[in-house]
Amino acid sequence: MTTSLKGILCMCLGVLFLALGDAVSKWLGEVHSPLQIIFFRTVVSLPLIALLAYFSGGLRKLRTARPRVHLLRGVIYTATMVCFVWGLTLMPLAEATAIAFVAPLFVTLLSVPLLGERIDSPVLIASLVGFVGVLIVVRPGGGAFQVGALTLLGAAVFYALLMITARRYGAREHLWAMVFYMTLVPFLLTTISLPWVWQTPQPWHWLGFLAAGVLGIGATAFITLAFRFAPAAIAAPFDYTAMLWAVLLGWWFWGELPDLWVWVGSALIMGSGLAIAYHDRRTTLKRRPTA
Repeated sequence: MTTSLKGILCMCLGVLFLALGDAVSKWLGEVHSPLQIIFFRTVVSLPLIALLAYFSGGLRKLRTARPRVHLLRGVIYTATMVCFVWGLTLMPLAEATAIAFVAPLFVTLLSVPLLGERIDSPVLIASLVGFVGVLIVVRPGGGAFQVGALTLLGAAVFYALLMITARRYGAREHLWAMVFYMTLVPFLLTTISLPWVWQTPQPWHWLGFLAAGVLGIGATAFITLAFRFAPAAIAAPFDYTAMLWAVLLGWWFWGELPDLWVWVGSALIMGSGLAIAYHDRRTTLKRRPTA
């Protein structure tokens, strides 16, 4: 098996774990507050992250000289998860997944004012096409559907800010330090909120909380491996297999079937994301010095 094929398989498996974790969170969100769901996810995730860091070179990997940066990233990550889990409870799983795909477009646009990067005309056009796709999926109208769509768009913006901070500070901090403190902050914040949002879980809910945490770490691990085995231009497009899993899981558990316009909007969002990735790859290759 070639390394590229290993990367593709890891990406597909990681995306499957993400989709399953989203489905579990949506199910739990029918009873429990997003804050309580996030609390249990981080309770499960933190020891696993520390364990992975230990076997990857020791807990010294968690040392940091930038606690304020990690605090900021943790607050942004908390906002991302709260908006996303809440949005999952308000919208069908496939539509929620389609809107989440817009996050890379926000990364591209926000990198201009926040990182001083320049957007080429093809990237700008592709981004606009992607936002047209979002409007087709959302179809602004009103009611709970509209609230859910706006909440998920908020999650996409917060996620984009999280990725931009990773791009800015990631080279100066170890990967496991970035992941550990990003998870520690929402654990602390949601712990404080528990007296106001606590709902005693049913026995099967405990399994759901455990599964959500394990699936989240599994997704992170496999997606990280995917980019180690295969170039980003090869592995990244398979992130969109999440839409297929979201449709299947939404249909299986909730009887949700997206209509034609959701597919049309999703195709525009995915196409714009792939176009931007292709353009970035060509630009990188042109800038690479020749021997």
